[in-house]
Amino acid sequence: MIATITPATISDYQRDGVVVLRDIVSPETIASLRDGVAANMAAPGPWANEYTPPGSTGRFFDDYVNWQRIKQFADIGLVGAVPQAALQLMGTIEARLFHEHVLVKEAQTKEITPWHHDDPYYGIDGIDNVSIWIPLDPIPQEVALRFIPGSHRWGKRFIPRRFADQSEYVDEARDFEHLPSVEELDAERIITCPVQLGDAVAFHFRTLHRAPGTFGTDVKLRRAVSFRYVGDDARLATRPWRTSPPLEGNGPKPGAKLDDPRFPIVARA
Repeated sequence: MIATITPATISDYQRDGVVVLRDIVSPETIASLRDGVAANMAAPGPWANEYTPPGSTGRFFDDYVNWQRIKQFADIGLVGAVPQAALQLMGTIEARLFHEHVLVKEAQTKEITPWHHDDPYYGIDGIDNVSIWIPLDPIPQEVALRFIPGSHRWGKRFIPRRFADQSEYVDEARDFEHLPSVEELDAERIITCPVQLGDAVAFHFRTLHRAPGTFGTDVKLRRAVSFRYVGDDARLATRPWRTSPPLEGNGPKPGAKLDDPRFPIVARA
């Protein structure tokens, strides 16, 4: 690890649900993750998505849960600086890898990442969590992630929206609300997180966020790998829709801890 996670950084994360970690990723890590992303895009996994329609400019690709077959993701996500940073930010006894997530927007991609928070997409409940989003290209202001600070503490969860057409997964769901309008969310206080190589953005699963496309900018490539971690209070849960990633199959049942090889312990206090 190049930089240190300070108590002030941890406090900022707990308060805002998002913090930029400056100079925390080594050049070797970035090079390794670029190789991993190239391997992933050459051989996508079963849950890969292509959000750019045929005939349009650019490309918006994502994929996740490939760490067991792509060595570079396991090397970075399971040991070393990244899981240790997650443990410190969460302030928990243990940190488990939930999954890794690759996101790529090529030049002149029109598709945006709409306002959402990640928690409702996932089949887990718990407040102890963090995503560490590592850019593999410089991310200027115009294509940077946007967050609503403190939204992880609203006590609300919103029905997920499909990235392909931004439609809601369901019309109604117990314990989940409709996402406010774009105009209402854009009127909130927003933090924009431009980052350079070596930086990372850490954010809570319940922090609302969005990101522009690259269309109309000089950005040639916007690659990132997000490593998602959960802490001591994480429990498997059901949702009124298919979770992302799907968690069907043998193993712990809803309400149980994530004691499963799919979610390895990667750091302990």
